[in-house]
Amino acid sequence: MTTQARRTPMPPEAPGPLHEVSTPLLAPAGALRNATDLLLARLAEAPDHVAFEVRAPGTPVTGPWRPVTTAEFVDRVRLLGRGLVAVGVQPGDAVAIMAATRYEWAVAEMACWFAGAVVVPVYDTSAAVQVETIVADASVRLGLAGSAAQAALLRDALVARSDALGVWTMDADPGHDLDDLERRADAVGEQELEERRRWADLDTVATIVYTSGTTAAPRGALVTHGNFVLQVLNITAAYTEVVKSDGNTIIFLPLAHVLARGLQLICLAKGMRIAHLAEPREVVPALAVLRPTFLVVVPRVLQKVQAAAAAAAARKRLCPLWAAAQATAVSWGRFAERLQGDPTARPSPWLAVRKRVFDRLFFARLRVLLGGRIEYILSGAAALDADLCRFFHGIGVPVVEGYGLTETTAPLTANLPGAIHAGSVGVPMPGTTVRISPDGEVLARGVGVFAGYRNAEEDAAAFTDGFFRTGDLGEFDTSGRLTLLGRCKDVIVTSGGKNISPAAWEGSVEQNPLVAHAVLIGEGKPYLGGLILLDPESVNAWAEREGLASSVRLTAPVDGGLVQVDDSHLLAAVGRAVQAANTQLARSEQVRRFSLLIADLTEKGGMVTPTLKLKRAAVMARGHDIVESLYRDPRSHP
Repeated sequence: MTTQARRTPMPPEAPGPLHEVSTPLLAPAGALRNATDLLLARLAEAPDHVAFEVRAPGTPVTGPWRPVTTAEFVDRVRLLGRGLVAVGVQPGDAVAIMAATRYEWAVAEMACWFAGAVVVPVYDTSAAVQVETIVADASVRLGLAGSAAQAALLRDALVARSDALGVWTMDADPGHDLDDLERRADAVGEQELEERRRWADLDTVATIVYTSGTTAAPRGALVTHGNFVLQVLNITAAYTEVVKSDGNTIIFLPLAHVLARGLQLICLAKGMRIAHLAEPREVVPALAVLRPTFLVVVPRVLQKVQAAAAAAAARKRLCPLWAAAQATAVSWGRFAERLQGDPTARPSPWLAVRKRVFDRLFFARLRVLLGGRIEYILSGAAALDADLCRFFHGIGVPVVEGYGLTETTAPLTANLPGAIHAGSVGVPMPGTTVRISPDGEVLARGVGVFAGYRNAEEDAAAFTDGFFRTGDLGEFDTSGRLTLLGRCKDVIVTSGGKNISPAAWEGSVEQNPLVAHAVLIGEGKPYLGGLILLDPESVNAWAEREGLASSVRLTAPVDGGLVQVDDSHLLAAVGRAVQAANTQLARSEQVRRFSLLIADLTEKGGMVTPTLKLKRAAVMARGHDIVESLYRDPRSHP
């Protein structure tokens, strides 16, 4: 592990705060012309290596899973690519892909690039108006859909285009599916496809990714082949212990998201076997079958794993023992961090004994639940609680926290194997410079930073002095590790003129497994309040354990609204989390009143993005009356 930390050198210790940190490039593009060359280089190296595990439609998550070699994958890509050319796709044409996460998504994207097309991903849960907006803005000519329903949305969006080429589905639909496109391949020769494949260079736009829009309307980010190629080469060079040909992963994040697509390219380039799952709830039962060595998750997944372990202990009346085990894992995680900097460090005898005992009782079973082969987990998309990170490190599953955006082609900074620092999102990726502006905003320049927005007028506000403005607040420690402090636009100014970033309070409250999201409020108000969105699944499990199932049973509303919850037991349980968060903050930053709420926290509900980030503006708009009640109703909760 320490070898990797040396390969991506840390900045020297500095007496004062750092304002800019750079990590040198580890791997140049060399002779690679575009992203398709990553696949063909792997084909030349190991054509018979298993690249994917695929299950037939309708097959349970337990399998069987069919192996697909790199050579089989490339053959299918070439066939579909020739089919796309045969129906009229021209170099630079935009092709929309709207489908759930599945193997055919990977085939479709690479086939588009072989045909010289630009990929425009559309989230499979998008509403008709969103599909129409993206298709029109990106000038899409052809659509590839997962299901018949998704195909209908794309067809409706394309109906206004006189030069539209049609829509084909990944599900079976004779005459309108991928098999039909592939049958048209005979009209196009391999040489013509090869010329199309080589049409794009590193500066050519590979994809137009529409940001999920937590604070503003979606914008089309132009991500180039060079962004993908250099990110893949440098991330694999920095993470050789994670990304390797004898490893495997499960991708269950939406493939419309740049992080999942970047991960897929990384795995393809290095031979890491991939299985796709469209439903996150299928992941846990699939772990025992697929036994991944690496996973990419959002922090909520880790919270649920920990909460499930606590619930299992509660059912066996082992709550005090589990609490001791959890504390031991966190302590061991702290020791593991210290060991990274001092290989001579030794744990206290008492900690070592507790670790061995609880490893037999709990930790080994948790590792088995995760498939038994997990070596690393990458957490992104939201802040990861430091002690939750230490807990997993302590049970023997290190969590590498990273940070990035669509506009940085996913990872911008990350911790390194052998250099994990809980509470930090790590150091800049190789080939990247990160700067902190005088106002505390995180700025980025480097190989992953996109070419700009489709609407060039938006670039003026997005860049300063050649650096992309992330909109996030952050600071470096003396070792060049970045810590995020919240969003620039999320700063709350109370009526007393106090500026408060909500991240610390929200992050602390959200560590309670009953809480899905916490929102600090108080703009222009005399004191701070909180809107706390509950996780119905976790609440109902908690109520069952506490013997309250008859009185506490939550069901999320399906009309997009917010519903208040006034149960005294829940108010007391969550109130303890609020109080714990308050004790970590100055009095002026503490919440005096809060309201418990339930809402539809799927993307269709309109309050979260496809990667489950909360849309604060949507919550505030729908909860306006509830917010106001916290400042006028004396019965509101202290």
